[in-house]
This record gives sequence, C-alpha cells and structure tokens, in this order.
Amino acid sequence: MTDHARDLASVRDATERLLTAVAKMDNAAVTEPSRLPGWSRGHVLAHLARNADALVNVLEGRPMYVSGEARDADIERDAPRPLDDQLADVRESAADFQEAAAVPADWSRAVELRNGVTDSASRVPFRRWVEVELHHVDLGIGYELEDLPAEFTEREIDFLADRFTGHPDVPHTRLTDGTRAWSTGRAAGEAEITVTGSPADLLGWLAGRRDGSGLTVEGGTLPSLPPL
Repeated sequence: MTDHARDLASVRDATERLLTAVAKMDNAAVTEPSRLPGWSRGHVLAHLARNADALVNVLEGRPMYVSGEARDADIERDAPRPLDDQLADVRESAADFQEAAAVPADWSRAVELRNGVTDSASRVPFRRWVEVELHHVDLGIGYELEDLPAEFTEREIDFLADRFTGHPDVPHTRLTDGTRAWSTGRAAGEAEITVTGSPADLLGWLAGRRDGSGLTVEGGTLPSLPPL
C-alpha cells in the first residue's frame, strides 16, 4: 500500500534539492533552453509551481486545471520571470501543497486528475515527487537520471511499465536491469521483446527522456512508446 506520508517527506527532500540547485543559477540561465523541446528553464520552473497549485486543487476536490488552455497560458505567463521570483513561487507553492496534504483526510478516496484520469489520493504525493525529480533533470543543470534516488527510479519504472501495459501499440515487452524485471505492452501471446539496461536508461526511455540507445534489445526492435 502507498505510504503517502513517506512520499510527502520524499517530496520535501526532492524540492529542497531542486531549490538549492536552482539558487546557483542567474537570471540569464533561467531564460536558456531546458531539455524539454520548446521550453526554457523558466517554463519548467513555472510548470512546477503551477503543478503544485493544481495538485492542491485535486486534494481539495476541485478540477486540477480550469482548462488545458489556461494551464498553458499560466506557464507562458510565468516563464519569463527573474530567478528570485521563480524560486519564491516554487518554494511557496510547494509549501501550500504540503499544507494541503497535511489536512486529515481519507487517503483511500478516488481523486480526478487531468483528462479524466482518476487515482487514489494516496498516490498524489508520489505523482508530485515524479514532477519534482524528472523536471529537475529536465532543467539540465547537473542533476541526471543516475542521480535520482534508487527507490524513486524503481517505483517510477513500475508506474510507467504499468501505464503502458495493455497498450495496443506497444508489443509485449520484458524490461530488466539484470536484477529486477518488469513486463509491459500487449498481453503475452506473441514473440517477446526483452529490453535490458541500467535503471537510469530504462527510466529515461520509458519517461521519454532518452532515446533508448543505451539499451540492449533482443527479440525485435526497441518499441516506440506513445506520449505520456
């Protein structure tokens, strides 16, 4: 069972790592491209702040975003801000999320996220942890997939492998780092593809952060994964 309180502590730690790293940047660095196509580092930081606000909405029973258009407009509005404003916003919105999550509640209840996706409230802290860790990597400021906590990497591989399970466009695929194994894609019944690599490379491919060139593939070619 998901331990939401433990995940909230992990979110706090990840947020502090990110804030410490970002504080070493300057205003010019904020405007430079991130690793996400079309987004500056300012876009990434603005998204992190607005995502925290959105997850407060989720926990409090409101729509995550007013609309997809409003979400995108808010990020575009906030992206050009100077470093100090970005830092303050990420810090304050993160504190608001922690405060909302500290309110006694039924953590087994179902909540609604974007695009009609539902999940258990207990998994919302892990979803926030994913945002903070992966977008820290996306900033391109020295924090890499190999630097992610081992527990986080394993759980995110679990999550993404499950997300693609049953997808009609993904062949039945076995993933392994040589010690652990996961299964994803269509149900068994056809030739199985085995993809082997380090946890960081497996996560990078599943999360769309790496092209899979560091992976070894047997039984076919590396599957093309649909967008997250």
